[in-house]
Amino acid sequence: MSVFDDPGLFGRLWAATYDGPGNPDPSPAVDFLAPLADGGPVLELAVGTGRVALPLAARGLAVEGVEASPEMVAQLRAKRGGEHMPVTIGDMADVPVAGPYRLVFLVFNTLFNLVDAERQAACFRNVARVLTPGGAFVVETYVPDPADFDRDEQVQVREVTEDSATIRLHRYDRAAQTFVRQTVTFDADGVHLRPFAMRYAWPEQIDEMAERAGLRLAERYADWDRTPFDADSRAHISVYRTR
Repeated sequence: MSVFDDPGLFGRLWAATYDGPGNPDPSPAVDFLAPLADGGPVLELAVGTGRVALPLAARGLAVEGVEASPEMVAQLRAKRGGEHMPVTIGDMADVPVAGPYRLVFLVFNTLFNLVDAERQAACFRNVARVLTPGGAFVVETYVPDPADFDRDEQVQVREVTEDSATIRLHRYDRAAQTFVRQTVTFDADGVHLRPFAMRYAWPEQIDEMAERAGLRLAERYADWDRTPFDADSRAHISVYRTR
């Protein structure tokens, strides 16, 4: 199955190493989200291994998750508190839960894992369906920079040892706003492929999806510390609310 058609592929390929070194500290996100929860309940889309959901639940909030990958959920279940967290296996674009929730959030650029514009729009519509009146939908993504695209399409050496070598390659479709990334490892056992795809969007395009879903942009920052967002910001934390 194509990387563009299988929402659980990322988890199957990356779950075992997803919590490895180099991942962002979830504490700033938890500090930002907890007051917005307003007592809960809370839903994380693409909950993954629970890096944000579990510490948020540890603050006394009722947190649920949606995740396409059973492998990711298995990692979550192995963590303290993870065995009791309600998680629905399904496509985050469908938001396959009833709600209502005071807060729904989607972080770590994961909106872009929905590699079709209509599926991204469906995610916003379905989030609006399960939010309480005045509830918040928080989205974190990077801001695409076309200057990065040509550099990304060069072969990148990720790791070289005596026993293996890993390279990374990208191919962009600028018109569709998508890319395919392939991480290739060569070792004594052969060639190992770990594909990944995204459909990126600029903040104003995400705002349009939210507007069509009946949500309004209430706040936007450049990071979890609420640094003001401006034209030079490389990422954004956007808070959308029901009307």
